[in-house]
Amino acid sequence: MPLPRARLAAPLVTALLGLGTGPLSGEPSPTPPSSVLPRFVAEGNAPAAAMLSASPTASQFEAAGTGIDRADRFRAGSITKTFVATVVLQLAAERRLGLDDPVGRHLPGLIPGEAGRRVTLRALLTHTSGLPDYTDRGGALSSMAPGTAREAVRRALTRPPGPVGRYAYSNTNYVLLGLVIEHVTHRPYATEVQRRILTPLRLTGTSFPGARRTLPAPHGRAYDAAGHDVTALDPRTADAAGELISTLDDLNRFYAALLGGRLLPAPQLRELLDTRPASGDYGMGIYPRTLSCGTTVWGHNGHITGSYARTAATADGRHTVTFRVNTDALGPSTLSTLEPALLEAEFCRQPHHTEQPARN
Repeated sequence: MPLPRARLAAPLVTALLGLGTGPLSGEPSPTPPSSVLPRFVAEGNAPAAAMLSASPTASQFEAAGTGIDRADRFRAGSITKTFVATVVLQLAAERRLGLDDPVGRHLPGLIPGEAGRRVTLRALLTHTSGLPDYTDRGGALSSMAPGTAREAVRRALTRPPGPVGRYAYSNTNYVLLGLVIEHVTHRPYATEVQRRILTPLRLTGTSFPGARRTLPAPHGRAYDAAGHDVTALDPRTADAAGELISTLDDLNRFYAALLGGRLLPAPQLRELLDTRPASGDYGMGIYPRTLSCGTTVWGHNGHITGSYARTAATADGRHTVTFRVNTDALGPSTLSTLEPALLEAEFCRQPHHTEQPARN
């Protein structure tokens, strides 16, 4: 699987995404995750890194470097997409929309020409719409001002679309899904995520900042690739594609609940995990990675200025891990080496490491 990487063409806010590579090879790793995490600091030059693993009975927090804590709020980037996809699938379960509805049914006139009739909500969810990514640096997007993600999407949609049905990661898809949620519910997508997911699961460390530049307390500092402090930034250019703020604990609890069947009925959970439309690369706001030990983990990553985060979980949601670094400086080669190594160490060890009691 390729590692798509796009960059937001707005000051301070950069790439929201990237997906992992394909199945890993080799024997199950005897290496504990605690020995991999410091490599993000030593080899990736991250100021600090942290991870939290969790199961129904226990959890374990590890950190490397300084200035990073378990309770920190941080920008989660494209992990936002899993929350947005969950709400769309809930609305589908309620028959308030259909996954095969053309986007033009809910957002008339926004996608011009034949694409508005051919692109479906399913295509948006699975990144098979062919719509150009508004975060590309070329064309009109190079002059995009902070706070204008939706206008940038409209400009991007004036460019010729690619073929419908072919997987191509595009942040435009999820900004449009946010608009669809608002059209169907008459409430902002962030309000619906709060009402349907954050409040029922008591994810009190998770929020949507809107125009708020600061992070809620407690939080550490965040740094860009040049080492500048970018803790405060305008997140509006990320919109429904990546504006989420969260914590290690909250992300583990969310994916455990989602994959455990607490948020979606069985038919919609099957849709969430169906990667056939994207040729095995992506489900709906979530993607798989098959490890060398045969375990397939599901989750998403998020890459935004000052932060990289990744959550992965077993298919039943009973074993989850979230790790993060407080910079966006990690290059593709570093991530393609260290992220798989950490996932292998977490999910492919036998027996599992001794853990501390879980916190509710």
